[in-house]
Amino acid sequence: MSTRRATIADVARTAGVAPSTASVVFSGKTAVSDATRQRVLDAAAALGYTGPDPRAASLRRGRSGIVGVVVQGPLGTVFLDPVTRLMMDGIADGVAGLGAGLLLLRDDVRDHDAAREHALTTAPLDAAVLVGCNPRMRDSLATLRGRGIPVVVIEGDAGEGVPRIDLDNREAQQQMARHVRSLGHHRVAMVALPRDAARERGWLVPGDTITVDVTRDRLAGMREEFPDAGAFAAAASSIDEGLIAGRVLFADPATRPTAVLAQSDLLAAGVIRAAEEAGLRVPHDVSVTGFDGVNVDGLAPYELTTMAQPAADKGRAAGHAVVAMLEGRDAASFRFTCTFHPGNTTAPA
Repeated sequence: MSTRRATIADVARTAGVAPSTASVVFSGKTAVSDATRQRVLDAAAALGYTGPDPRAASLRRGRSGIVGVVVQGPLGTVFLDPVTRLMMDGIADGVAGLGAGLLLLRDDVRDHDAAREHALTTAPLDAAVLVGCNPRMRDSLATLRGRGIPVVVIEGDAGEGVPRIDLDNREAQQQMARHVRSLGHHRVAMVALPRDAARERGWLVPGDTITVDVTRDRLAGMREEFPDAGAFAAAASSIDEGLIAGRVLFADPATRPTAVLAQSDLLAAGVIRAAEEAGLRVPHDVSVTGFDGVNVDGLAPYELTTMAQPAADKGRAAGHAVVAMLEGRDAASFRFTCTFHPGNTTAPA
């Protein structure tokens, strides 16, 4: 039995039409009569023909139809973190005009042998979006640029010539810290996002190297108002990690803070749980702030005081930058601004 894939010429021959007529039935670029269209579709069904081979179309266009999205850490976090989900939706929307799909790639710790087999060296990508740009990500950047693949970075500095989609992380976090200070709080602590790719949990001390740009910028913003405030780095942006950090912060009643600034809404939700666990009332005994402006399940009756960021718009801007580069146009960098959202989780000290 032959296993040869049926071609458009086979369909045309069976339907009794010209190959060009059969082709436009599938492309939809030219109108044909309903009777002709049905004859071609019936012939295709009989032959098991499902449409043009995408590999051939890719060769004709000189493109794969794939945009890579490079993230840090486990891929599962992409679907657990509401900010990243919104950003991915925005990227998909931004590149929709290309008819491109997204390929999610993990930027892993790897040795030299693994690096040679890394997906970034072999994946058939038209362009790539890097979410963040720490030292390890810069290795990925070098690999992609060495292949001549256009790159856009979301919230990270990839150097000259690489479009950046940024957020006012430092200024926004300073605005939140200023709000907390206006309420009379002086004993303040921060629960930070991971400090680096190793994602080790613990207190940040002067001189620590923080390679995650978002973490560093938000910490700097907080310390504009509270230069001596302690900061505890979480291993991820999650409610569980916020709970762990909150337990550390509230362990000693003599030193516990009266306000906690969390670098994400998920971390803030975990801190609130830790406060309740310790018998503290939010916001009467301790104020808690977040960052992101996303819906957190199970947070009621609390409504976080937070800085809301346009996560989907960031992704969409990155997608538009990809389209511009693939069409030979200049792709400008863009900087988004957060909006202060007052909730019921802060009160006077």
